[in-house]
Amino acid sequence: MLLNVSYTDKKVTQKIESEVGKPFTLKERIKMNGIGSPKLFITETSIDIHNLLVLDNNRNSCNIEMRPNGIIVRFRSLLETFALVIPFYKLTIYKGDIGIYSIYRDNYFIKVQADTKAIQKYFRKILDYKADNAPTSIDDL
Repeated sequence: MLLNVSYTDKKVTQKIESEVGKPFTLKERIKMNGIGSPKLFITETSIDIHNLLVLDNNRNSCNIEMRPNGIIVRFRSLLETFALVIPFYKLTIYKGDIGIYSIYRDNYFIKVQADTKAIQKYFRKILDYKADNAPTSIDDL
């Protein structure tokens, strides 16, 4: 779900919270050693996101926020802030070429550079949290 989150709107906030849950508390954030990613530089995107990013001449970057049931990928275009809300059951992360991670949700995708250890550790944290909090599958029973 791609949303414009530039302005505070209760309907948009409710949509986000229904998809990925409320933000972690301060105590949980400290326990997890932070929930936000470093600045990620975008290399490639799906056509819907590309049409938003092409409007300005800035270098395209984004950041990721972890939530209890998913992640939110935020990026800016012109003076607007957009969020790609991805619940864990729709989240797919691929490590493609050297230093490139691809984040997919249905027909949306964002490919980011992961050229530092901090970024690679953050993606490992997301995948570990997703695996630890996934519902029990039929095969495990």
